[in-house]
Amino acid sequence: MEVIFLGSGTSQGVPMIACDCAVCTSTDPRNRRTRASIHVVMDGLHIQVDAAPEFRLQCLEQRITQIDFFILTHGHADHITGMDDLRRFCDLKGGEALKVYSTEEGMARVLSIFPYAIAERPIAKGYAAFKLEAMPPVLELPQGTIQSTLLPHGGLNTLGLIFTERSSGRKFVYYTDNKRLPHEAVTLARGADAVVLDGLRPEPHPSHMSIPEAVAVAAEIAAGQTWLTHLTHHTDHQKAEAELPVGIKFAYDGLRLKL
Repeated sequence: MEVIFLGSGTSQGVPMIACDCAVCTSTDPRNRRTRASIHVVMDGLHIQVDAAPEFRLQCLEQRITQIDFFILTHGHADHITGMDDLRRFCDLKGGEALKVYSTEEGMARVLSIFPYAIAERPIAKGYAAFKLEAMPPVLELPQGTIQSTLLPHGGLNTLGLIFTERSSGRKFVYYTDNKRLPHEAVTLARGADAVVLDGLRPEPHPSHMSIPEAVAVAAEIAAGQTWLTHLTHHTDHQKAEAELPVGIKFAYDGLRLKL
């Protein structure tokens, strides 16, 4: 299994508009953060999770050339507004609609933002077409399974995702955009080879886990490795990572995990 971090930043991105703080002006490339999303390759199956406003540029930078289906964790702008650029992957599938899995809230948001794309096939060559599907608790695939669990994020729930590759048995967990992890989510994450957690900033936030909260959850899960994502400009990668416990690191744009 391979996991590619297309982006690792918060909704405002880093550098942030009109900010000259030390992180926003840093020359460390790990401090340049586009909005968070990942690309998972599981036994040759290519799964895209979320599409940030920078999705097209992320695909070019990371050489993403195939997407078999798409999962939207929730309908917030920093995770959904790049979906129009999925049109190219519909072309590459011979003009087929791309299957999109999400929550009821996520599907409703796709329908409201991209009504022209809800069709069996694109309305014309070069357009996007989406086939909306409710994400099931367990998605069984020839290449493995993707389990889902709901995570509280302000006034809505996001999809937490657990990928298990059939050939290798490797298990990868992606929990972004949540304030806490319910008991079920912690249980599902145990035994994972790698876990990604929402770790917005050092200070508390009403709808995201802070870095200290994420570190506490990581200790409870006790995965082989833990990565924190959805980072703001309050976190300098090199300096802050040196203060993290062993086994916990910050994700960054372009990070590739091979499990």
